[in-house]
Amino acid sequence: MKDLLSKIQTEIESFNVDASAQSETGNKAAGTRARKSSLNLEKLFKEFRKESLEASKK
Repeated sequence: MKDLLSKIQTEIESFNVDASAQSETGNKAAGTRARKSSLNLEKLFKEFRKESLEASKK
């Protein structure tokens, strides 16, 4: 679970940097990276929900 939380935190930081670069400077490549990060976050959050449910059943 700690490893998963670390991955989520890293991906959120990456998303924040890229989303800010897109919104503040209009960097199109950063927008593409931010969208990719959002898809990765979606997958990580689904994995977190599964692990969280398993942990709560114990």
